[in-house]
Amino acid sequence: MARRCELTGKGVMTGNNVSHAHNRTRRRFLPNLQATSLISESLGESIRLKVCIGALRTVEHKGGLDAFLLDARDANLTTDMLRLKKRIKKAVAVVAA
Repeated sequence: MARRCELTGKGVMTGNNVSHAHNRTRRRFLPNLQATSLISESLGESIRLKVCIGALRTVEHKGGLDAFLLDARDANLTTDMLRLKKRIKKAVAVVAA
């Protein structure tokens, strides 16, 4: 999965460069991906992810990786993130019990 955000699924978009004479050539709009390590409080470990900056801002706004994943829909997450979400749910359930 190259050039795709692991949390939101944002990927490459295409469009046109338009010159002053209105000549159009195809171009690619790449997402602003950064390799970061986010800390999961419930698991007590850091997870390395390729995340776009918009998703990183949303994670900070929601209050961390755990809150972001527990609030996100399953249809919007990749299979790796679904596995991580299940691990977090299980860890939260163990702490609550």
